[in-house]
Amino acid sequence: MSILIKSDKPLVVVGMSSGVDSSAAAALLLEAGYEVHGLTLRTWRVSTADDAPVIDQAGAVAAVLGIPLHVTDARERFYHDVVVPFADAYARGLTPNPCVMCNPTLKFAALLDAADCLGAAWIATGHYARIERAPDGPTHLLRACNPHKDQSYALYRLTQTHLSRLLLPLGTVESKEAVRDIARRHGLPSAEREDSQDLCFMGRGDYRALLTALHAEAFRPGPIYNEAGEQLGEHRGLPGYTIGQRSGMGIAARERLYVLRKDAARNTLIVGPRAALLRDTCTLEAMTFTAGAPPTREFAARGRVRYRAPRVPVEVTLLPGNRARVSLREPQAGLAPGQSLVLYAGERVLGGGIICADQERAGTVPEDADTALF
Repeated sequence: MSILIKSDKPLVVVGMSSGVDSSAAAALLLEAGYEVHGLTLRTWRVSTADDAPVIDQAGAVAAVLGIPLHVTDARERFYHDVVVPFADAYARGLTPNPCVMCNPTLKFAALLDAADCLGAAWIATGHYARIERAPDGPTHLLRACNPHKDQSYALYRLTQTHLSRLLLPLGTVESKEAVRDIARRHGLPSAEREDSQDLCFMGRGDYRALLTALHAEAFRPGPIYNEAGEQLGEHRGLPGYTIGQRSGMGIAARERLYVLRKDAARNTLIVGPRAALLRDTCTLEAMTFTAGAPPTREFAARGRVRYRAPRVPVEVTLLPGNRARVSLREPQAGLAPGQSLVLYAGERVLGGGIICADQERAGTVPEDADTALF
């Protein structure tokens, strides 16, 4: 696609929140000689009181940098494309990660739309990851230089449409303090702002309140079984539990018990010892590859089963229906259906998929037990 540049400087649209990362990214691009425009999305939030501060704070940063800030109202789209699927997945017994879906379908799509309207060749964000461009090949997504801040896991569903125009200024910055120093050097009001650890649409609220409002039926009490089919107690509703959870189940046992599975069809929670959490295989669905196609039908890679999990050697076999079978050489605990398994080749992100709920069962359950069909 041909993009017209309206300035003698390359024009870039930077996604800006109220945080220090996006602010520092915009400052670095200015230092590099880009003409920078900021874009802030007004997204749906549980409390509308949380909305204005984000826009005001992003506006304050833009004013200090002397750049235009564009605000796009994406509340309705965000609610239907991110919040509702998030709640629906939890109601089905899954543990979704809304960011990995929101990034390509909403946030980066909005950046591209704004860039096209402004005639900008580039888009940028404050994510900690890197871009590698080849003259005669696909653009690659790489891990950040700072392994403790690396966010490539959350970006694995980006396509060549996004990556070919993406700049990630923080990918080579080696510490969070260095990012804050960039913000301090420019006098940005976000320099000392703490990172948010919450779902962006929840603020400081509990996501269970949202799930209760949208899927009250999913919070029906039900039995808690061990692997032998013995009932140990009663849960308060499956969406309130996650795979690998140890505390908060209200049951007494001689050994520590963890959530192994959630069976939404039978409204049951299955618990067991930590060893029973280990899996060495899983099936992925909704596979996507950053280069646009997989390396081969069968290939070796390193897999990350959660955002901060270690990368472990895996063997991948592609299946019909945009699925894949993954064998992990080192069994991993807590492979939660609905979460993503991301594949790497060295520093490069190959792609990944969503963990299915059809994993092999841990342990054994007597055939004549009520739970035999779990």
